[in-house]
Amino acid sequence: MLNQTSVTEFLLLGVTDIQVLQTFLFVVFLTIYFVSVTGNGIILMVVISDAKLHSPMYFFLGNLSCLDICYSTVTLPKMLENFLSTHKAISFLGCISQLHFFHFLGSTEAMLLAVMAFDRFVAICKPLHYPLIMNHQLCTQMAIIIWIIGFFHALLHSIMTSRLNFCGSNHIHHFFCDVKPLLELVCGNVELNQWLLNTVTGTIGMGPFLITLISYFYIILYLFFKTHSCSLLHKALSTCASHFMVVILFYAPVVFIYIRPASGSSMDQDRVIAIMYSVVTPVLNPLIYTLRNKEVKGALSRVIRRL
Repeated sequence: MLNQTSVTEFLLLGVTDIQVLQTFLFVVFLTIYFVSVTGNGIILMVVISDAKLHSPMYFFLGNLSCLDICYSTVTLPKMLENFLSTHKAISFLGCISQLHFFHFLGSTEAMLLAVMAFDRFVAICKPLHYPLIMNHQLCTQMAIIIWIIGFFHALLHSIMTSRLNFCGSNHIHHFFCDVKPLLELVCGNVELNQWLLNTVTGTIGMGPFLITLISYFYIILYLFFKTHSCSLLHKALSTCASHFMVVILFYAPVVFIYIRPASGSSMDQDRVIAIMYSVVTPVLNPLIYTLRNKEVKGALSRVIRRL
């Protein structure tokens, strides 16, 4: 049950309060949203329709594209609506729902990137055992597990946040509902919520990040000490480069905004950084994978020729 609170809706203050920029920013972010949904949708379609891409690597890439479509849709439509609206309100239930799905999809993506790094580790370091280890059943189970963990991690935050007493201002200094800006509006003790954010979310985020780094550490060691072919070395590094770029784009802003002490936090900085991981990263992911991956480009050209 939701806690009784005097606040029935919140006002999202958005990216900026400069009125002359609202229409311009609406066009910019609408374009970004369209490119993100279209690009990730094309990758998802290609992965599903092309039999040559029915492998673990592209199965997880399809999951990533699906996540990025949903991730953008959680925040961008409401942001676009508020650019053209004078009453930038979101209901209490709508705010908690947005918070839930934002953390659900974000934590799931963090774990998925770790699974993709593990997949590359097995493919490069244990190529003979790869079909046996990364079989269809295991890949499906891993995908289901990370989606479930992500859902219940977000459910923890949404329930704990909904039970807080919001008796003061209802102005959220952000363009979407997140735990940190909501805690600023609470009347009462938020130490438990802050601890959950730092500990649980920190573990969900940094645990997969460490797995990703360890996987790439072993991949690099293997390539430099076991591989004597320059062409094979270049091919392996090129295959991993796309994924590693996505990892850096996703984690750099997330680490900065969630690991940084609250006392040193700036709302303006938080909003700019949040745009990076919630808006920019989902639109760059399909570009990175299509421009650097010959198999995806080949599959895309085959789909276009069939049209």
